[in-house]
Amino acid sequence: MTAQATLTTPAGFEITATMTAAAAKKLKLKQGVDAIALIKASAVVLVTDFAGFTLSARNQLAGTISRVDKGAVSSLIGLTLPGGTILTASVTNDAVDALGLAVGQPATAVFKAYAVMLAVATG
Repeated sequence: MTAQATLTTPAGFEITATMTAAAAKKLKLKQGVDAIALIKASAVVLVTDFAGFTLSARNQLAGTISRVDKGAVSSLIGLTLPGGTILTASVTNDAVDALGLAVGQPATAVFKAYAVMLAVATG
């Protein structure tokens, strides 16, 4: 059995997480509880042009590319959301080149609800 929880960031963005019912119970999730969302950078897909398509992923956050750190095989791309939160995606260098990803370019971070882990303070 699964459960879903939606976290609202201070800037008003909603991030939805899907987890087992047991995990939700263990975290004692309920409305008003402070939580943070953790998203693995490699689970984030950056979209620069939806080309008229709608994606099934629940989480879609639009922002501006603020960092491109190229490595040997992949790059870390920083996407600054309105309000200043930075979300990082790990993208192959081939994809960076093919999409022409560059600082200042608008993009949307897309990730499935199953890619989100929630954390709450203990105590």
